Amino acid sequence: MSRIGQAPIAVPAGVEVTINGNSVSVKGKLGELHQEITGGITVKMEDNTITLERPSDAKEHKAKHGLYRALVNNMVVGVSEGFSHTLELIGVGYRASNQGQILDLSLGYSHNFLINIPSEVKIETTMEKGKAPTIKLTSHDKQLVGAVTAKIRSLRKPEPYKGKGIRFQGEHIRRKAGKSAAK
Repeated sequence: MSRIGQAPIAVPAGVEVTINGNSVSVKGKLGELHQEITGGITVKMEDNTITLERPSDAKEHKAKHGLYRALVNNMVVGVSEGFSHTLELIGVGYRASNQGQILDLSLGYSHNFLINIPSEVKIETTMEKGKAPTIKLTSHDKQLVGAVTAKIRSLRKPEPYKGKGIRFQGEHIRRKAGKSAAK
């Protein structure tokens, strides 16, 4: 039994939900999102709560029940509160700056990385003396901000010996001992 799929979704004030057949549209103060619902899952809205129902207890229906409930919930939370990820650049000479939606990263390679960030994602970079440079990404679309964050992080993943690289704020990197000195 899908416990996630059974939970109702509370719609906060200021969020408008439109259900049109197998399509759900959510509009709020931060933006608008759409999602197609397939696999026989039905969506109902009553008294500012959204519920999803599946036609049977088949394995496929159970899986999609929880999936679409989570996606619709992320849409509702996204347009009302938004999502954000903060990345830290750990390493000597690592720098981050942005010119509008273009992120410029200096990560110890012979060249800088210029990344064009989608317009739905707001980007903010900070460089303070004595602290690691940070990149803060915010958006109403959880999938998009996660994909952009993963793309940036993949340019220089944290390595286990010195801990250098791009990491999430507060992420713990398991460290390995290096080579022992010759006796």
